[in-house]
Amino acid sequence: MAFSAFLSLYTVFGVAYSFTAFFGSMAEEFGSDRSSTAFFFAITTFLYFGLGVVSGKVADRTGPRPVMLFGTACMVIGLLATSRVNSLYLGYLTYGLGVGIGVACGYVPVVAAVGGWFEAKRTTALGISVAGIGVGTLVNAPIAEQLIDRYGWRDTYVILAVGAGALMLIASVGANRPPVPPSAETPKLWSIVGGSGPFWTLYASMAILAFPLFMPFVFISDYLESEGNTRSAGLLLGLIGLASVVGRLGLGALAARFSAMAMYQWSILTLALSFIIWLVADGNYAALMVFAVVMGISYGGFIALAPAVTAEIFGPVGLGGILGALYTAAGVGGLVGPPVMGLIIDRGGYATALVTAVGLGAVAFAILLPLRRRVAA
Repeated sequence: MAFSAFLSLYTVFGVAYSFTAFFGSMAEEFGSDRSSTAFFFAITTFLYFGLGVVSGKVADRTGPRPVMLFGTACMVIGLLATSRVNSLYLGYLTYGLGVGIGVACGYVPVVAAVGGWFEAKRTTALGISVAGIGVGTLVNAPIAEQLIDRYGWRDTYVILAVGAGALMLIASVGANRPPVPPSAETPKLWSIVGGSGPFWTLYASMAILAFPLFMPFVFISDYLESEGNTRSAGLLLGLIGLASVVGRLGLGALAARFSAMAMYQWSILTLALSFIIWLVADGNYAALMVFAVVMGISYGGFIALAPAVTAEIFGPVGLGGILGALYTAAGVGGLVGPPVMGLIIDRGGYATALVTAVGLGAVAFAILLPLRRRVAA
């Protein structure tokens, strides 16, 4: 199950987070500004986090495999359709729906299943599973850059569709439904969402953090161009991916020994502060590599520990629906964040956007402080 989750997350996020490689080519062909082009990523992010509440609930009842296979079909069709669009707005529909549904079905259901299969080593198992996101970012973004240079962005989407479909079929083989104790009853989702202060605290923090979180995945290539730096944006994304693997595995293991909530908060604070490195880099590639490493480790910890913190507070039964509801926060932030940050960049430059990113990350950290004391008590 852990391997299936790793491969599933490698595939779906490898496709989604390679978007920065397509950013410049698509903006040039469609004659769009940063904010309009960023909507590709924003709509997709909103859908895969927003639809997680549906895919998670269905997977709680059927197991993850049927949901994964449905999402795979949607992703393959969406990528193939995007390769043939002649309108920016039609691309929003084909890419947004296809990749959005694909990630929603390949993320929350399998992460929740891993959380149900493991107990004593849950944080370690989740760390291994979500390391697939980091490896997918590490491998796919540079590959997408090379494929676009050789074949163009349209044919590259065709190649991604074929590769993603094959890998997801392999991942679905081991995606088994976790055992549920006979006496366990799946809690009603609204009883948790509607009357839980801790849920809404986690929700608010995640929604705010999502604004700066996706900046590198959308804008790092454009930033390098604006600074006259011809070095690879794909390499920086690859470093984020590689460092996030370290964060997922390392911080996941530390959380098993110490406190998942404490490590989760540390990850959010460090992620916020990492944007200061980008701010002072002033286009220097070595400094940007440092940013990529620091941001990647903290981002990896945030992703790995969110399910563990949720299971720690609410328990593993019905985790798919609870996680899906929580991840709609990232969907809202992911929908609004990239276009808003793109608008800030268009009007005030990257320095203004990066200062905003640091401030938002600090707010996301501060919101969690009362929850940490409550969990400790």
